[in-house]
Amino acid sequence: MFIRNERSIKEFRQAYPIVTTLVIIHLGLWIIIDLLQLPFGDTLYQFGAGSNYYIHQGEYWRLITPIFLHVNLTHALFNSFSLVLFGPALEQMLGRTKFIIAYLAAGFIGNLGTYLFGSLDFSFVHVGASGAIFGLFGIYIFMVTFRKHLIDQTSSQIILTIVIVGLIMTFIRQNINIYGHIFGFIGGFAIAPIVLTGAKMYNPWATVATRRNHSDDSIQFDPNRWNKKRFPAKWKNHIWWIIFAILVFLGLMSRIL
Repeated sequence: MFIRNERSIKEFRQAYPIVTTLVIIHLGLWIIIDLLQLPFGDTLYQFGAGSNYYIHQGEYWRLITPIFLHVNLTHALFNSFSLVLFGPALEQMLGRTKFIIAYLAAGFIGNLGTYLFGSLDFSFVHVGASGAIFGLFGIYIFMVTFRKHLIDQTSSQIILTIVIVGLIMTFIRQNINIYGHIFGFIGGFAIAPIVLTGAKMYNPWATVATRRNHSDDSIQFDPNRWNKKRFPAKWKNHIWWIIFAILVFLGLMSRIL
């Protein structure tokens, strides 16, 4: 369930467009705010960061916008990696609409819990997709508990281990929004019966096989193909990873220099 079978980023993007879009937003905002440090980047961060003080003043959009912002590159990469690992199966099982609703709803509930039980102090600020990701964990745990036919035994053991470790780390690590994690998890578990209605067990080969079959049916002859300069296939399949690695390197260097 958590092993990727896609041969390239393009294939992954086509199979899981919502997860891909969320990751692009995470990294795109990091590039704007932290790497390039564009003038409006700081405004975006200040305008969207979670602040119980400003929510109390009526800025309710801050219950959603912190989901897309991160403190630094490490924070953005960790949450993006978690989303790539645990999001695709649910995107296929729930469908794109239910998946994004579940993701945002869990993040909202996590931020709402942070507002209701967290500090109203002006200096208390929180950002990150962790609450929404813990919401995905909540949906998986609901499956493990009440919808066993939707998840295999190995995946059940993996997700149980990950959730236990995640919850332990929530309480022992510093600078963690405990309320966001806990209430995000509770939110995902609570909405699971709704979004899992009509869901089928994840098939890692379904989307890939269907897309490849359609691709084979649409092969066309291009009379000018021999006049085109071909980019080596082994590089073409990994070009986005290369670009991403360069951006990561630049971001790390900007921290050091």
